[in-house]
Amino acid sequence: MDTGEVRLHKIGLRQVKAELKDIPGCIEKQLAPLEKSIRPGMRVGVAAGSRGIGNIALIVRVAVDCLRQYGAMPFIFPAMGSHGGATSEGQREVLASYGICEESMGVPVLSSMEVVRIGSTEGQPDLPVYMDKNAWESDGVLVINRVKPHTDFHGDHESGIVKMLTIGLGKDTQAVAAHGYGVDGLRDSIPRIAGKVIESGKILGALAILEDGYDNTSDIVFAGTHDEFFRIDRELLKRSRAIMARLPFDRVDVLVVDCMGKNYSGTGLDTNVIGRMGIRGQRDALPECARIVTLDLSDESHGNATGVGLSDIVSRRLERKINWDDTNTNIITSGFLERGFLPLVCETDREAVSLALATCGGKTPGSIRFIRIRNTLDLKEIWLSPALLNELPEDLFSGVLASGRLEFDENGCISDF
Repeated sequence: MDTGEVRLHKIGLRQVKAELKDIPGCIEKQLAPLEKSIRPGMRVGVAAGSRGIGNIALIVRVAVDCLRQYGAMPFIFPAMGSHGGATSEGQREVLASYGICEESMGVPVLSSMEVVRIGSTEGQPDLPVYMDKNAWESDGVLVINRVKPHTDFHGDHESGIVKMLTIGLGKDTQAVAAHGYGVDGLRDSIPRIAGKVIESGKILGALAILEDGYDNTSDIVFAGTHDEFFRIDRELLKRSRAIMARLPFDRVDVLVVDCMGKNYSGTGLDTNVIGRMGIRGQRDALPECARIVTLDLSDESHGNATGVGLSDIVSRRLERKINWDDTNTNIITSGFLERGFLPLVCETDREAVSLALATCGGKTPGSIRFIRIRNTLDLKEIWLSPALLNELPEDLFSGVLASGRLEFDENGCISDF
């Protein structure tokens, strides 16, 4: 089947919308209980991560301003495991790419990979517990992170404030220790490690962020006690799972992703969207995609192509952007080596899509189940073939925005979305 034979419709895919209208006002209200814990002149570290969280620069800035109003002397530090190539400068650059820097925040950004061992989990396995040295030497820490389903495992606590207390605050040293026990060990060890971090008395609180199906900030909730950290993390995870953006199909022949990246998901391609875990022994979910083609790597990823192995085919322009040192550091730390395997590389986008069409099971233009998306975070508009349009539930369909065929320029690059 030639790419020119594939007819597509660009449609609005209705997701759950629940946008928070007054982000600064919500933060100020949520952080109000923290004021009584602040002594004048306290050095408070604000933990900021590496995910592409909507409005993250605004959220961090308002939190910093609140702390200053309470009399604290805040600073910001990266809390992102092995991202940024597991280097202090690399992690500083990741934060800067999200608009979090000394100039925009008005406070120091202290980036270091040095950690302090603050104890152990005890029990089996007995894991060491670490914390960023700058955070440990501060008078207290405020954690800021989004809560959503994880791309490696599923449990009571996945990607959120509990995980940031563990792998975020403990840098790559903690990430290696936690990931060393595989998926089940990671799931089980995160709350145990987080409990020890909380018991240290260093954590003043956390702002847990919820996003709706359109990547809008939907809610921000403050946790200030041991029980609240775990309860709020569980509650927001359930809410996130119910409203997160997804593809409403069980089976797809060809999924084309215009761009992957760490700003869209920790695995570049969100496994909860594409249905592939990419970890041997772990069961995949839906949709079942026969072929996944990925065409580009975001600039915000700084060459980190973690998750590239989730695709079957990639373009040469994506492959040329990969920084293998940073990618391998992240992949080796995770222990999930399959996600770093390089798929088949085609010289152009056209060749990549053509190869997927030719190897997806002998489909015809009328029967092909084809989807094209911008990335796995933004699913409000997608291109799909008539076979899938006919299956789309009416309550998720907000109209046909355009119709046409796959087009490529003279260099074989796919047309604008």
